[in-house]
Amino acid sequence: MSPEGFDIRARLGDSSPRPRRKRVVLADRRGRQVPRVRVELEEQTGAFEGLVRDLVERQLRTALLLAAVTGVVLFGLPLLFWLVPEIGEFAPWGLRIPWLVLGVLIYPVLVAIGLVCTRLAERNEEDFANMLDD
Repeated sequence: MSPEGFDIRARLGDSSPRPRRKRVVLADRRGRQVPRVRVELEEQTGAFEGLVRDLVERQLRTALLLAAVTGVVLFGLPLLFWLVPEIGEFAPWGLRIPWLVLGVLIYPVLVAIGLVCTRLAERNEEDFANMLDD
């Protein structure tokens, strides 16, 4: 911080008055109109409250369904290997099947489940936005 009363122009011999500060505005909002649908949607009044609730329920249903699929895959495979030990004894490429499936092959499955979840959520939101535009 510079000391109080310090002016670099005075030290350099420039005695011209200081230029006025300019206010910089990023966007001019005077001419912009917010659509009534968006305002009502943000306030969640009237029929839009039910539409938002429906969207949230669809998103929750999708997430719970995919979480159940993930749980069945992640807990079902070890259970399968425990119940049928003959599967676990098979060793292609010198690596036993449980290690191969649970240590390597499960990651592409989890990525695929994540992509499906993202795609379904985007589709739900797109359907909601299209319904608002109509």
